[in-house]
Amino acid sequence: MSSLLAFAGQGAQRPGMLQVLPAAVLEEASDVLGESVRTLDSADALASTRAVQLCLLIAGVAGARLLEHTPDYVAGLSIGAYPAAVIAGSLDFADALKLVSLRGELMQQAYPEGYGMTAIIGLELATVETLLAQVHSPKTPVYLANINADNQNVIAGSEAAMAAVANLVRGNGVAKRLAVSVPSHCELLQKPAEALAQKFAEVTLKTPSINYLSSTRARPIRDVEQLRDDLAFNMCRVVDWRGTVQSAYERGVRLHIELPPGAVLTGLARRVFEQGTVIAFEGARLDTLQALLQQEERRHR
Repeated sequence: MSSLLAFAGQGAQRPGMLQVLPAAVLEEASDVLGESVRTLDSADALASTRAVQLCLLIAGVAGARLLEHTPDYVAGLSIGAYPAAVIAGSLDFADALKLVSLRGELMQQAYPEGYGMTAIIGLELATVETLLAQVHSPKTPVYLANINADNQNVIAGSEAAMAAVANLVRGNGVAKRLAVSVPSHCELLQKPAEALAQKFAEVTLKTPSINYLSSTRARPIRDVEQLRDDLAFNMCRVVDWRGTVQSAYERGVRLHIELPPGAVLTGLARRVFEQGTVIAFEGARLDTLQALLQQEERRHR
């Protein structure tokens, strides 16, 4: 049985999420950023895309360190790719903090208001794409952003465009506005991604020591330059999380652990994992998680 550590994307954040983490990782992050990260997880602070993304990075890395386990695979949805790359040994935590800080600023500056993301639940992908085609225009831009499950997809675009799609969905499915204030994973963020890529060119990356699954390609990446491209541009590419989890399962993963915060990815993984164990760090006892990982290690021997 192989293991996968899964790292959540925006929408999983909640006020106070950093306060339960070990002081050492908070101090480390604060030193790198030159500010106290303990102020980033207040309800007011989390209105900022930069604060949200930094909180998710810090929480993911802290949770993985607490497990004291080397998984077989790591994967992250959107910003979750950054803690995944850190735990894979490809990206230094300090570099990740600086890059994520810039990433959040670039995304927020590009679309400070009037845009976001909406989950469409209960409709097949083909139906969602048909609805998007009916609404999308230069004045009402809206795109497919995430493929999360067979009947759960996420769209991104202007508030007006998303409202129009939601109106078409009514009676056949559910449209749920997400706690994301930017239109991620579509071409609207191409220019911010290009600006981030310029900064990425100055950063040293290493070949992953743990299998890194790209959530936009739904397959492993080992080449350093492909990884650099994946991290820099994932903000403007469609996330295929359903395909990523399926890819892990087909490669023998039978233990899926979602890192803090939240348990959304756990619910999505249960739709794919016909066998094995799917569990969220959040709400579980640390010793229970460690026992599961020890069982897996014994099976490998």
